[in-house]
Amino acid sequence: MTGCCHRHHLRIRYAGADHTAIHRAGITGDVISSAYQQSQLDRGIFSPETVTVGDLFLGALIPGLMLVGAYILYLVGKAIFQPDTVPAIPKEERSAMDNMFRRVCSALLPPVLLVGLVLGSILAGWATPTEAASVGAVGAILLALMRRCLTLGILKEVMQTTTQVSSMVFIILVGASIFSLVFRGYGGDDLVREFLTDLPGGVFGAVLLVMLVIFLLGFFLDFIEITFVVVPIVAPILLSMGLDPIWLGIMIAINLQTSFLTPPFGFALFYLRGVAPASITTMQIYRGVIPFILIQLLALIAIAQWPALATWLPTLVYG
Repeated sequence: MTGCCHRHHLRIRYAGADHTAIHRAGITGDVISSAYQQSQLDRGIFSPETVTVGDLFLGALIPGLMLVGAYILYLVGKAIFQPDTVPAIPKEERSAMDNMFRRVCSALLPPVLLVGLVLGSILAGWATPTEAASVGAVGAILLALMRRCLTLGILKEVMQTTTQVSSMVFIILVGASIFSLVFRGYGGDDLVREFLTDLPGGVFGAVLLVMLVIFLLGFFLDFIEITFVVVPIVAPILLSMGLDPIWLGIMIAINLQTSFLTPPFGFALFYLRGVAPASITTMQIYRGVIPFILIQLLALIAIAQWPALATWLPTLVYG
């Protein structure tokens, strides 16, 4: 019973993380939408179009599945050509595979269903990102109630963690807004615009430089800081050059995805360090993520080469 409660405690806490992830997507959508409107106003379009979070979610669906497929292919290739790095299950444990399969399904299906409800409610237009995040939180609480693992202590801890994360996001937002105001007040955005438009290679050179800067900043800054500080400065300039806002948003999002794996401040590295045995060193973890970073960069190149990977589905669904 203790193990069950611990697992569902984690699920409810991951619902808080899911709540934050949905807000991150909403933040990115708001930043890209504001940048798109600003770029249209700069071009003399006084009835600007908008980009919604649903557009970005749909735009990210194919690239996301493509990344998952690339990860799986890499692991299968690793198992074929370097079987020692992917050892088989010991014979004495294979008899328990049926029980293990049921345990995996029991642990995996509820979170997958929860994620499907959250994203599905957004894509179907039934809920805003904030409302969809509440769907995830309520769903996690209901799952815990069904397993009789919900306690006041767990609920209190989750509420405190969620409040801390939300407060951190708003503090960063206030600081980034002040920075942007001062930066624009001293003409910094005009300097950046002139610099990007004068680069050799035109639009390609500007996009390449911005992607490189975001990638390097991902080594040291969190996703939220880059989204609030860097994207509002460069996105209106790039969109004024005629780029598709959904394509640019997905390019930035996948680029920022590498920040979760790049040392020294990659969050996924800290998560793995926390659950990995002491026999696995931090440097081994750093070396192990290099192929996955390269896969993400290859996906970025593929989307740059074929923009329809990001724009086709939103155009098909929303026109």
